[in-house]
Amino acid sequence: MPFSLRRLLRLLRDIMTLPAADDAAVSEGERRQWEPPFDASRPAPPISYPITDLAALASRSYLSEDSNFHLPFNRASTPLPSPGAPLPPRRRLLVCHDFQGGYRDDAAPQGGANPDAYALWHWHLVDVFVYFSHYLVTLPPPCWTNAAHLHGVKVLGTFITEWDKGAEICREMFATQDSAQMYAERLAELAAALGFDGWLINIEVKLDIQFIDNLKEFVNHLTKRMHAAVPGSLVIWYDAITVGGDLDWQDKLNEHNKPFFDLCDGLFVNYTWKEKYPRDSAAAAGDRKYDVYMGIDVFGRNTFGGGKWNTNVALDLLKKDDVSTAIFAPGWIYETKQQPDFQSAQNRWWGLVEKSWDVPRSYPKRLPFYSDFDQGHGYKVSSEGLQISGDPWNNISCQSFQPMLKYTGDEVQPPVRTSINFKDDPYSGGDCVTVQGSLRQNAIFSEQLFNGGLSMEDGYVHLFYSVNAEANSDLGLSLDFSSRNKENTSILIAEDIVTFSRKKQHRLYSSYVQSDKVEPHAPDNQNWVIYRATVQSSASYTLIGINIVCTLKTSGKINSEADEDESSEEDANRSWPYHASLGHISIRNMDENTQFPSAESWVTEGKYISWSNNSNTSKLLSLKISWKLNTSHQASFMKYNIYVEKLIADSSAKASRSFLGVATVEAFYVSDLQVPDEVTSLKFIIQACGRDGSRQGLEECPKLFLVPVE
Repeated sequence: MPFSLRRLLRLLRDIMTLPAADDAAVSEGERRQWEPPFDASRPAPPISYPITDLAALASRSYLSEDSNFHLPFNRASTPLPSPGAPLPPRRRLLVCHDFQGGYRDDAAPQGGANPDAYALWHWHLVDVFVYFSHYLVTLPPPCWTNAAHLHGVKVLGTFITEWDKGAEICREMFATQDSAQMYAERLAELAAALGFDGWLINIEVKLDIQFIDNLKEFVNHLTKRMHAAVPGSLVIWYDAITVGGDLDWQDKLNEHNKPFFDLCDGLFVNYTWKEKYPRDSAAAAGDRKYDVYMGIDVFGRNTFGGGKWNTNVALDLLKKDDVSTAIFAPGWIYETKQQPDFQSAQNRWWGLVEKSWDVPRSYPKRLPFYSDFDQGHGYKVSSEGLQISGDPWNNISCQSFQPMLKYTGDEVQPPVRTSINFKDDPYSGGDCVTVQGSLRQNAIFSEQLFNGGLSMEDGYVHLFYSVNAEANSDLGLSLDFSSRNKENTSILIAEDIVTFSRKKQHRLYSSYVQSDKVEPHAPDNQNWVIYRATVQSSASYTLIGINIVCTLKTSGKINSEADEDESSEEDANRSWPYHASLGHISIRNMDENTQFPSAESWVTEGKYISWSNNSNTSKLLSLKISWKLNTSHQASFMKYNIYVEKLIADSSAKASRSFLGVATVEAFYVSDLQVPDEVTSLKFIIQACGRDGSRQGLEECPKLFLVPVE
């Protein structure tokens, strides 16, 4: 395609995918909070933002807490489960986030108030996630890195140069070898300091041949420095400029871009390739064919198969040719408001991807394993069965392990459906897994939640889970195991194992384990019942599946052998309404909860304290709260829940406690907290949350006390 037409198409696409001026998401000013007169050194609600010029990149100012108040909040806190591990030796799926220009609801590290904010949750299909925008240095907001790392997905930032300004930047960067190396080192420092895994490099300008050797040195040096600083990291080259300096997208790996491919970890092929190009690219790559990522533009601009709901057409071809893929802008589903709603449309679209690509990742792979199925947004927040906030919210960092539910919407309406439920009160976070519909009295319904890969050890594992079910609905779990000689077995776990064992499908399970009710931590919890079970494990087995299992409770008259009279058989096959929810799953080696440090083990501090008058009866408070252990041990908790209690002079009055938000680092910024004049003291509570899902008791948590100014 001629250069001018191709660039025009890209520009039109970018314009068309920007939100309207009255879009509910954000306004123009909010989209670019980092533009002048923004002063990163001033205390303010934390934001994630890009680096937009070479001077800022060279100066290291982003990595200085003196010049960047927002730095601590932009460090990812969740490591990859196997740091340093290479990508699997198979075809891979890379997702390139290109959503409304970048830095939207996700630009608030402490989260926001949009319950319908964009997110991904089909992480089990993804190997690499690239956060993309058209700014010079796109730094992934930590929420994406936290969610992706939890699921074992590597995260890359983007370095891009475009148009005349981009060409000018490149001429400065690549004027000398020393300059090229220096900028490569700055990028490597940023990735290592912020906790992400490398870079997509997109040099989308024409350059004189005299700069190409230094451009190659930039790629080479960046790759080496990244590998040294972050083992297992990646540098991926985008198919744009050629080794001859021309801006000429090749749409495949060939002699014009292979010199760059040879210096880094992969090639992101431009998305306007033709049918035979994947085979050509695989041949050119030799034993590195899985490092070739054939681009697919979900918006469908000149992409093979047309993208959109036909993205699987390209995936089918790439699967046949056994090369990797890079899916560009899956946010198309959200931006174009695909019907009937974002949740349904996203599940349907990724269901097509899964059906075509069929290379799911496995988790859990280690213990403890915990999931409350939280997608990182919702209309309320709960903790251990109690609602702690009724406000809408979003924070992708709060994502828990996502269940691998199969999309069934295009099939005949199933009698029972499993879904993520945001309407009912969750056990923890913002949602739960709900199974509802109608079941036959003698039937068992089961659906896989997680595709595991956990090598067991000799001994015992302990399961905890929460259920909220209607009176006639029974819900349990089953664990699938595979032995070294590939023999499979399944264990069903439920409180009422008699009910399950009497059903026709009971032979699906080789053994049964009865679960017992656990006294809830929150005595006011009326809806959720917590269960505990202990399962004997063997080192000769691998946990390969965790399933939700549902049936109707019976009166004891159903015969599983179906040898009753005709009326009994009719009763057994009659359908009845079913409704039950699963709030969380926790699998541990230990029967006890995480042992938390005592309140005295922490040092808490309030800084940047600012009071302002709000009205005649209240003030506004802003401050940064930080905490750390006063020992040499480093804290390693999943997150921290932050609360405030407003105390008044009347000691008999109960203090009002409010949930402020979640911190994933050891700092939290409180912005414009309204403090009525009758409040004599503020008590901030920092509640650590263990990786097994346990929470420290609020009375034992570290606290920060603050007295309002007169």
